[in-house]
Amino acid sequence: MSEVLNEITPLSDKDFYYLVDRRKERFNFPAHKHKEYELNFIERCEGAVRVVGDSVEKVGEYELVLIGGGLEHYWEQGKCRSTDMREVTIQFDLSVFSAQLATKSRLEGIAVMLERAKHGLAFSQEALMRSYSLINELSAEQDPFEQFLKFLRLLYLLSKDEGARELSSVSFVSDGPRTDNSRVMKVKRYIDLNYAGDVSLPVLADIAGMTPPSLSRFFRMSTGRTVKDYIAEVRLGAAARLLVDTQLNIADICERSGYGNLSNFNRIFKARRGLTPKAFRELYKHNRAIV
Repeated sequence: MSEVLNEITPLSDKDFYYLVDRRKERFNFPAHKHKEYELNFIERCEGAVRVVGDSVEKVGEYELVLIGGGLEHYWEQGKCRSTDMREVTIQFDLSVFSAQLATKSRLEGIAVMLERAKHGLAFSQEALMRSYSLINELSAEQDPFEQFLKFLRLLYLLSKDEGARELSSVSFVSDGPRTDNSRVMKVKRYIDLNYAGDVSLPVLADIAGMTPPSLSRFFRMSTGRTVKDYIAEVRLGAAARLLVDTQLNIADICERSGYGNLSNFNRIFKARRGLTPKAFRELYKHNRAIV
């Protein structure tokens, strides 16, 4: 199976970021990744399909996503009929924000947003509309310093979007999410290593040194999701990774991902990813470039 294209961006060591504002008739760039973060705004793109890691979603008239470094992504033409799409892409390295700078109270929200963006982050339509004029100002600004200030203001504005959604599962993230809680880390680590087996709540609770009900409440409070949802995410992510990276048959992938029943696996995968495992594999195979 072909590999994901490793894109070399135009960003140089002397640049804070690279910005391009362009028109395009269709999406034709294959699945790719790069070490830089990427903020992508697209308009007049209704019906196109966005693929970020193992997230596959049809997009509307407007699109605004932030993609962490190393996360594979691309846009598929889908049912988009527009031949005059506008795309504003901003690529930047995390070195823009030093470790000391990112911990300052005024920028904590941006630091949290950048951490979440390792999964890919889709912003709400409300945040997109609030950002629209600033994106236009940023693109049109000729003074480098004023443009940089507008770039920071844009990130700050987006960091306040409570409707922003993480897209990809942990299996496609190059650097997994961090947590300061050792009990949550132990539980996640056990799930990550044993998802193909019978990962039960009592076993996880014993690892955390808690009762099952206490772990359920604590895990959700700490991560924003239930233990059951996290196990499902890890299993589906592992299945998607095998579909993309191997030629194993789907029955084998079902078993290796912790699903004992093939029809149940197909049903859950389609419900969560919007495609059957076979269609998901074909989508990636079609859009990968040989390098």
